[in-house]
Amino acid sequence: MKKLALSAVLATAAAPALAHTGHGAASGLLAGLSHPLLGPDHLLAMLAVGLWSGFVLPRRFWAGAVIFLAAMAAGAGLSWAGIGIPLVEVWIVLSVVAFGLLTAVSSRHQPAALTLASLGMVGLFAACHGHAHASEATGLAPAYLAGFLLSTAMLHLAGIGLARRVAAQPLTQRALGTGIALSGLWLMAG
Repeated sequence: MKKLALSAVLATAAAPALAHTGHGAASGLLAGLSHPLLGPDHLLAMLAVGLWSGFVLPRRFWAGAVIFLAAMAAGAGLSWAGIGIPLVEVWIVLSVVAFGLLTAVSSRHQPAALTLASLGMVGLFAACHGHAHASEATGLAPAYLAGFLLSTAMLHLAGIGLARRVAAQPLTQRALGTGIALSGLWLMAG
């Protein structure tokens, strides 16, 4: 029975790795620009960070994106330095669920400590995204990272813009966040 339970846990942990397929070439600026747009895990995570920032940080809406981008670059640096992040693919797909839930339940009137903890979580998950992409980068890796950062910033801005348009509609905020979290669970299921 213990072996069966262990097998089930390991199979569940392996499924998210399938969510991050590499999405094609990983060399050069164009590959970096397209990668976040073609991978549902990245597309949803980046949009969710923008949505969360737009809903929760009306005066500092840029903070989530800046922390994500800086931590993603730091994660890439860890990868290039040969420092691994265990289960990085699991953390990436969990980030979609976590960012969706943050978007669904957060409020601009929440305690500052909760907002700071959320920003810390954004940074930790972003480092995992950066690590995974740097690990798969080949050839023109710095250009790939630059394209990836630019595309990520554009997805954050799209989320922020959408959040600002519907900021007075809490049901829309909850629906968007819940939809992203459920999509993350679907990705986990493989």
